[in-house]
Amino acid sequence: MSWKILITAKALSIEPVGARALARLEAAGCTLIHPPKYGPLTVAELLPQLVGVDAVLAGMDPFNAEVLAAPEAAQLKIISRWGIGIDAVDLAAAAKHGVVVANTPGLLNNAVADYAMAMLLAMARRLPQGAQSLAAGRWESEWGPDLGGQTLGLIGCGGIGQAVAKRALGFDMRVVGCDPFPSDAARSLGIEFMPMEQVLAEADFVSLHSALTPETRGLIGEKELRGMKRNAVLINTARGAVIDEAALGRALTEGWIAGAALDVFIIEPLPADHPLHAVPNLLLTPHQASLGYGSGAKVSEAVADAVLDVMAGRKPRWVVNPAVYENGALRG
Repeated sequence: MSWKILITAKALSIEPVGARALARLEAAGCTLIHPPKYGPLTVAELLPQLVGVDAVLAGMDPFNAEVLAAPEAAQLKIISRWGIGIDAVDLAAAAKHGVVVANTPGLLNNAVADYAMAMLLAMARRLPQGAQSLAAGRWESEWGPDLGGQTLGLIGCGGIGQAVAKRALGFDMRVVGCDPFPSDAARSLGIEFMPMEQVLAEADFVSLHSALTPETRGLIGEKELRGMKRNAVLINTARGAVIDEAALGRALTEGWIAGAALDVFIIEPLPADHPLHAVPNLLLTPHQASLGYGSGAKVSEAVADAVLDVMAGRKPRWVVNPAVYENGALRG
């Protein structure tokens, strides 16, 4: 059996992250298709690439109802998502058209937690300000808080939130959190659970780890930002749309909070003329929290595993639209 596999997840093109996974697919007789550019692709860019394709190793490409119903996608059997987020995929439409959707939960927890903690440390000890001072030819040292005794607030205490908590506890921080379904594992770490309003009011640092759902879109808006301490720092390595970016810009410009660090944005790539570039006390990075070599290799193996499973008539380990196996439309 020879399958055509489209690769839109840029991480798979990086040595050594994707090498072994891609070699396994080629050894199984698959033809690998690298588009002119990697994703996230627009609908107009994605559709022509899907002609004759059996599987996609996908980034955050828009597999919406229009794409999944298009004749160009008629041969598509599986979308194997590089990462955990599935907000760009219409799961119901995929199930309707017999397309399996799989992702890779848990494999990037440590990489993202490391990065969130790095952002926290950078903001606490004023690393961006120090670097900017030297780059401008000045020598202006800045003071910052010792982390011991500071309070970290976690919005979302799943796998990544718990991994961040472990790191913060190692710095002798107090960790408080909120989650709609607080787990025993999270409680056993020492996370103190409380309503979100209380987390925001007590935390010196707030780190967001919520999935993007209709309920969490715009979760952190003006009311929530005004409810934080004036010396607090907000960190987002989750999804950009969890924050009202316009409200955050006002919060930093007017001093409602002390600073923020964002790795994710509502529009990605972030346009060069985006208003956030002019906001003070804001550290911006280009959605790279998950880009750890070791973790990336594990994710690449997992996305290849899912495709190989469907090729062999097996159900992949992490299917996020199980209805595809129940409606009789399964293509694989």
